[in-house]
Amino acid sequence: MTTWLKRWTGLGLLLWLAGCAVAPAVPPNEGLFEDALFAPPSERIDATEALAMSPAMQAYLGQEIAVAMQRREPHRALLDALYSGRQLKLRYDATRTLNAAEAFEERAGNCMSLVLMTAAFAREMGLQVRYQSVHAAPVWSRQGNLQFTIGHINISVGKPLVRALVAGEGNDWLTVDFLPREQMRGQRHEVIDEATLVAMYMNNRAAEALSAGRRDDAYWWARAAIARDRQLLIAYNTLGVVYQRHGHAAQAERVLRFALALEPANLHVMGNLVQLLLTQGRTAEAQPLQAQLARLQPEPPFKYLDLGLVAMQQGDFRAARRLFERELQRDPDYAELHFWLAVAHYRLGEMDQAARHLDTARANSTTLAERRLYAAKLARLKAESLH
Repeated sequence: MTTWLKRWTGLGLLLWLAGCAVAPAVPPNEGLFEDALFAPPSERIDATEALAMSPAMQAYLGQEIAVAMQRREPHRALLDALYSGRQLKLRYDATRTLNAAEAFEERAGNCMSLVLMTAAFAREMGLQVRYQSVHAAPVWSRQGNLQFTIGHINISVGKPLVRALVAGEGNDWLTVDFLPREQMRGQRHEVIDEATLVAMYMNNRAAEALSAGRRDDAYWWARAAIARDRQLLIAYNTLGVVYQRHGHAAQAERVLRFALALEPANLHVMGNLVQLLLTQGRTAEAQPLQAQLARLQPEPPFKYLDLGLVAMQQGDFRAARRLFERELQRDPDYAELHFWLAVAHYRLGEMDQAARHLDTARANSTTLAERRLYAAKLARLKAESLH
């Protein structure tokens, strides 16, 4: 299961919705916001809505969870009511990042959405909550000419503080994670505070708005993320991308250079700044950054996938298969990659391998729409194999 954190690069536009390792000391960021350049948002942008309880959630707490609390400790009753599979039957869907109430209503969400929903219930019940950013190898995705790196967070829920401390019962933390346990072994975790969590949520919404072409909304979401946590580097990066996509190169450069000064080796910011300079014909200025970027990232994401797609266009399906398999060594779970491997195998007459990769593409899809698409393609392939 892929997660909720996005960063992007598309034409060098990289956005990131995960936690930073060590928060840099952030100087004053006055002058980075240009509200007059953007239309008012088309949707409500309110940090308090991220963790707000809806009436439906209150009713569920007073009924299902209250009953479970008669038999179990409150934190165990909560997780059983949310995730036992007998109750809400939540689905993983990374189509967009939902707030707590939206995730409850949809009975679905990505990791961020489900963390917010769990936290909202836990806070209402007076339970202790701990948010953790998981530091793992980056996972990449892309939509059109925007590239995203996907990060991951999880949540731990403990007993009410009074019982943990006064009664001497201990915290008895229970961690909810939406990745398979084997993927989490050996991963390093960093505890983040609630303000950072909410800022990450808002940065996700900014990235998704930009991906959908709603650049004005993206600006206001990114601005709100920075207002919530001015140390969240990824939100400055997002803001820079928004300015660039909105046609304000000077403002984009100012924000990206501000972010790069905070973290000089950040690949996302560096890549975005390089592309910005190149699009302006400032090649000499871009070259030192390009050289540094090449040293830090000698093989960019999707390099072999893109080379494989070129080979497909040229009709060299064996070369395409070889290149796709090389990309697979770096990202074995990327659904689109398995799809193209399936196509290469199909064009080579290797029907069993094609079906296997299509099935893997379906299983690794992060949205319901993708899963349906790959399932339909797999069904057609199997039907064709019978004739």
